[in-house]
Amino acid sequence: MSLPERPLPVLYRNGSVYSPADPFATAMLVDGGTVAWVGTEHAAANLTGPGVRTVDLDGALIAPGFVDAHTHTTETGIALGSIDLTGCRSLRDLLDAVSAAAASGASTILGFGWDESGWPEKRVPTAGELDRAGNGALVYLVRADIHSAAVSGALAAGLGLAATDGWDDGFVVRDAHEAARRATRSLSPDQRRTYQQAALLHAASRGYVALTEMAAPHIAPREDLEILLSIDGPAAGGVPLPEIIPYWAQRTSSRDEVRELMLGFGGRLAGLAGDLNVDGSIGSRTAALREPYSDAPGNRGSLYLDVDAVAAHLLAATAETVQAGFHVIGDAGLDVVLQGLERTARELGVEEVRRARHRLEHVELADDDAIAALVHYGVAVSGQPAFDALWGAEDGLYAQRLGERRAGMNRFASLLSAGVLVALGSDSPVTALDPWASVGACLRHSNASETVSARAAFIAHTRAGWRLAGRSPMMGQLAPGTPASFAVWKVDELMVQTPDNRVQSWSTDPRAGTPLLPALDTENAPECLETVHDGHRLFAAEGFAGA
Repeated sequence: MSLPERPLPVLYRNGSVYSPADPFATAMLVDGGTVAWVGTEHAAANLTGPGVRTVDLDGALIAPGFVDAHTHTTETGIALGSIDLTGCRSLRDLLDAVSAAAASGASTILGFGWDESGWPEKRVPTAGELDRAGNGALVYLVRADIHSAAVSGALAAGLGLAATDGWDDGFVVRDAHEAARRATRSLSPDQRRTYQQAALLHAASRGYVALTEMAAPHIAPREDLEILLSIDGPAAGGVPLPEIIPYWAQRTSSRDEVRELMLGFGGRLAGLAGDLNVDGSIGSRTAALREPYSDAPGNRGSLYLDVDAVAAHLLAATAETVQAGFHVIGDAGLDVVLQGLERTARELGVEEVRRARHRLEHVELADDDAIAALVHYGVAVSGQPAFDALWGAEDGLYAQRLGERRAGMNRFASLLSAGVLVALGSDSPVTALDPWASVGACLRHSNASETVSARAAFIAHTRAGWRLAGRSPMMGQLAPGTPASFAVWKVDELMVQTPDNRVQSWSTDPRAGTPLLPALDTENAPECLETVHDGHRLFAAEGFAGA
């Protein structure tokens, strides 16, 4: 029996390589799943020959592949095949989009991404309006933050939503929203697999080598994550896809529960963390705040978990040295988590808490004391820069909901400078799988004091994602001996970019000794030409020289 023929080593040359081993590298040799060498064009000439496949980069950039620290794969696939409502600029735009879908004969209409905060009407559609626009169809339109939705009266009647907590004439939050989401996510295994594969292929085309899946019982049944983890990869002869880093956000209160869950899913869980919701979102006014919403006096949001529940989960996970964590956005929600960490540290010791490497999702509203506490307990943060880009402007959603408090949102620079491990993601489909847009959003933060350099943001969106999940420190960088996990990018210009307006914000001077990244203030965004993970090609653009 003959062994499979080993693929030829691949020499990429005539470009740029983002490598800590050589900031001036223009070429890279990949042998199987490993980076074998990085160096200059002159040295690369000595590596060519019949036993090596050569790829002319034609000036393109090779950089470590992106890791998204917070995604929902099935929801992303559904969103890709549903009505895109992110471009709606008024209530009329949304209703017209529903009418157009109804005219095509659809009996169920799904839509994603609307945000009424920028509409002239400043209100959500009613159930009756959606009934008329949908011509009797079952309509479920998820708000941009995915913590609420607008539904038609026809769908509400079938589910009895009017008698459920969180119902407001077609606008649904809390229990009403969960009921509507479950009803519209009753999918067969084949449907789930199709949506997941579509999302993963889309991610590969955007330069992602891994997605951190934030699965939870209230989002989708356990079967959803099991199917996602069973999708064939190259080892089984299937289509290579981005790696899944799986989390399962199920509450626990005992070490036995923690052990049982961690042994499930084939022993592949990274932790019992993610969207275990302590509170909701700013847009839906369900994030838990210390002071009321500026545009809803008396409303301080919702707490879904109290200190006892948070502490019980942390105690059980910490005792097993398992990474736990929560979705938390508001400052009052963060207070609850910090109290839970304090209780856990008193009982088990602060070193045990740090050893478990707990993580929190979003952490949008954190003051200096809260950040100091995160450092003390060794807690990492998964952040979403696109939130600020979408909603952080002076007249944006955060200003409407929070007033002057918006300046304290998404404090990436403060977190990083304090020593908090920050990994970046999209929360897709809340925001698009667009990694360079996330890096750019860090450079253009609405609060100038919270901007960070392109290099820091890039590391937070690559190497930090692996580190947050406890993976090898060799992941997320390109140097001899590291995994061959990277993307190739067509770029207009390369430079060193800083967020400090007091000095020149960019430099192309190689004497800086810093690897160069794409200029993110040009007309053309970086274009992904190829994505490779562990030596397996996940994506190649049509016409790319290496295809």
